[in-house]
Amino acid sequence: MHGLNDEALAERVLAGDVNLYEVLMRRYNQRLYRIARGIVTDPAEAEDVVQQAYVNAYFHLDQFGKRASFSTWLTKIAVYEALGRLRRRQRFPTVTLELDEGWPMDDSSRLAAPGPDPERQALTAELKVLLESSIDGLPDAYRSVFVMREIEGLSTADTAECLDVSEETVKTRLHRARGMLRDALCERVGVATASVFELHLSRCDAIVAGVLARLTAS
Repeated sequence: MHGLNDEALAERVLAGDVNLYEVLMRRYNQRLYRIARGIVTDPAEAEDVVQQAYVNAYFHLDQFGKRASFSTWLTKIAVYEALGRLRRRQRFPTVTLELDEGWPMDDSSRLAAPGPDPERQALTAELKVLLESSIDGLPDAYRSVFVMREIEGLSTADTAECLDVSEETVKTRLHRARGMLRDALCERVGVATASVFELHLSRCDAIVAGVLARLTAS
């Protein structure tokens, strides 16, 4: 079943093979989480966004018209959910004291070079945190484009489709976002760029379990 393409899996799910929905979720957990994290900036809320996006997609699976790829359709649902939460947050701001929890120390090993090199591991972990902090500091419109294009690797066309903007707007925002992050920083992060906002296995399992529980209860 893992060899089936997205559209075939979606058709099987619609036909009643609900268990195959887990294959789709695990296929796109990383993408949706990274994009949601890039928009809402909070890891816990990003997980909620992903779960809600999967629930929304499941109950509207019959509306997938194949005008775009399934991955773009699913990503757009997650983007809408994340942007909706961001707008509500900005409309009704709350004053909170947030601790900078960063990322679990165990995650730094994901970026480590092969072999025991503690100094290099520490430097890479610091760069990863610095990059994530810099991305979080971007204005909302630029941050979402940067995450979708540079981190998750979506095309300009798919990014424009998901955000309901023109391709020229995507290009302009990406150019400005790169400038805001400073050229020197971009040169230093290197391989770390591809590993920011990682969704490690425990979070992946939690998202899948949460969605399946909600679908079973519905």
